[in-house]
Parts: sequence; C-alpha cells; structure tokens
Amino acid sequence: MALFRGQRTTLDTEHRAILESNHGAVWIHAASVGEFEQARPLIERLRHEQPKQKIVLTFFSPSGYELRKNYDQVDAVLYLPFATRRNAKRFIEMLQPKMAIFVKYEFWPAFLLELKKQQIPTYSISAIFRPGQRFFRWYGASSLRLLRCFTHIFVQDEDSQRLLAEHGIHNVSVSGDTRFDRVKEIVESQQSKDRSAQSRLRPIEQFVDGCEQVIVAGSTWPKDEELLEHFLKIRNSECDGQAKLILVPHEINEEHLHFIFNLFQGRIVKYSAACGPLPAVSLRNILQQAQVLVIDTVGLLSSIYRFGHVAYIGGGFGVGIHNTIEAAVYGLPVLFGPNYMHFREAKGLIAAGAARSISNYEELEAALNIALKKHYDIGEKAAAYVESELGATDRIYSAIF
Repeated sequence: MALFRGQRTTLDTEHRAILESNHGAVWIHAASVGEFEQARPLIERLRHEQPKQKIVLTFFSPSGYELRKNYDQVDAVLYLPFATRRNAKRFIEMLQPKMAIFVKYEFWPAFLLELKKQQIPTYSISAIFRPGQRFFRWYGASSLRLLRCFTHIFVQDEDSQRLLAEHGIHNVSVSGDTRFDRVKEIVESQQSKDRSAQSRLRPIEQFVDGCEQVIVAGSTWPKDEELLEHFLKIRNSECDGQAKLILVPHEINEEHLHFIFNLFQGRIVKYSAACGPLPAVSLRNILQQAQVLVIDTVGLLSSIYRFGHVAYIGGGFGVGIHNTIEAAVYGLPVLFGPNYMHFREAKGLIAAGAARSISNYEELEAALNIALKKHYDIGEKAAAYVESELGATDRIYSAIF
C-alpha cells in the first residue's frame, strides 16, 4: 500500500511544487536501499564539488524511500511515479532535469523513451549484464532497444561491455562498482565517529574482548544460523569455548528472534539487553560468558565487521547472498552459501583467494577451520581485492560532470 500511495502522490499538487522548484536538477533514480548505496558516493561527490547544483532522488521501493526520505545531501526525495507514458511525460516536464542517472538494473521504458524524446542526457551507472537477461533473449529486441536511450552506460566489468558490444551497444565504458568506494568511505568514517556512536559498540567490544576466534555473521537466515550453531557447539566442546559468534539476522522480528534463542539455548545474549540498565561488572560478566551476541537492531552491521576474524554472509541458501564487500574491506576472510553466481564481487573474492562458498555443514566446518587459522593471510587478500576495485566514482564523475 505504501508503494502505491507514494507513487500516486508524486505528481499531486504538493509534490508538483517540489518538482517545479527543482528545475534543472540532476535526477538520480535508485530502486531501493542497495542501489542507493551505489549512487551515494556519486551524490555526495556532486554535492561537494557543485554545492549549488540541485539534486532530486527517487526510489521505487518503500524500504528505500522510508529509510532515506530525510537524506540531507539532496534537495528532494520522492517516489518514482507509476511508469506510464503520461506520468513519465508529466514528471519530466515538471522537473525539467539537467540529466537523469539510473542505478544498476533500473530500465523503465516510459521514462527512458521520454528522456530520449526530450534529448535529456541519461546515464546508467554500476550496471552489470549477463547473457540470460531479457535484453539478450530471442524475445528481447524491444528491451535491447531501450539501452539505446542511454547517452552512456557505465558497467562494472569487461564481460558486460563485451556482451553489449556483441549486440550493437557501444556507448559503454567499464567504470567498476561504486559500492567499493562506499564501503571504503564507511571504514574511514569510523575513525571520526563521535562518542555517542562509539558507545553503541561498547557491548560488542566487551563481548569479543580476549577472544581470538570471532565470527561475524551478517544478514543471516535460519539455514545459515542452523549451520553456524552446529559449528559453534562442536568447536567449543572440543576447543574449550574458544570461538564466539556475533549474529546479525536479516530479519529481527519476534518470530525470527524466538527461533534464534531456541536454537542457541542459553549461550546467547541480545544486544538490546546489553545496552540496558545493568551494573557494568554484571554486564561485562554476562558478555564474557556468552558465546553468541545477537544484534537485534538495525544500522550496525557495517561497523561490526571490524570486530571479527572471519565473516559469514547470509542469504546464499535463498535468493542470493547479501553484501560481501562490507566485510572484505576490513580484511576478513569471507564465507557464504551456494547461491552467489550473480554476484560479481563474490566471484572476485573467490578468485582472489579471499572467500569460499559452502553447500553443507562439512564444507562450512572445513572452510571455517582454515579461515580462523589463517584469517590474517586470507584477510590481506580480501582487503587487497577491495583496494583494486576502488575508483568507480571518480571515473563516472569525471566522465559525466
């Protein structure tokens, strides 16, 4: 309902005034949170270099809009209107953008055709293409023609550039993925956090204090958690409680947290409880004795990886793994489930010797044992891979602006 309500109101009287007050804006569109993070380095570079340039950001999903509706680096945040020809024409005529930038997989026919008709420069950034996509199927001629609406397409890798060239699309250059620049910025920003932000991490520091085998599991699902629970139980029964797990579930609803607490049976403490009104000595004892710290709040994951020795990324037994770069940038070996083939960075980490994919418990146990033992050497490869991928923002900004 939020999606339909938001899309419907973008062209109403109130929002029309917002659009018309931002004539000549750089219009940037992201589907949701992940795509926004890819656009963010470019947005903030533009805001820094050209502070008077107006910027309008649109989202397709409610999750992206709700999370970033108050983002202060742009002049307006809106839902993308329903993608009809009439709406596209009205939206573009109201805004009269200087240019349009679409992130990764966003290819809206009505808007692209109208932008081309009005001769407005239009770009796709951090795009990635694979042979199985609709553009390259026997029925994909109309979709392929849409790509000709772009003034230029900035792709993540040479395979994408080569594939597009084979189908007659040549206004393409390899820029890389701006997410690498974003995670690097996050790491550097940790050094300038204020005291209140640092205090949020104090329970985590106390939990890992003195432990030399810390696994940080990010964006996990039940299948991931079951495998990790089995590993922790066996390893700590054989090795006198040496390993600890910081668990950051993908969903923190009551049902999922109940599942996690039943799974780990008394070896676990909630982050929210560790932030509660307990005496400092009691809290430290509780955290030191626990084997698992479950993070039952949002917004901490990218800051938590630095407390680990190995990272496990969830989602690989479902629709696909979550963000591996957030962990790799801290120099951690990275593990994940089998569904990773659509993720270029995961394949890059494996090729660099910094990551492994697992399909069952036996593979997880073997991979974790190696990663925990050689976390420094393997982690160096992870950090080096991230460093090698930096610079996409500079390349795109220089080409467009």
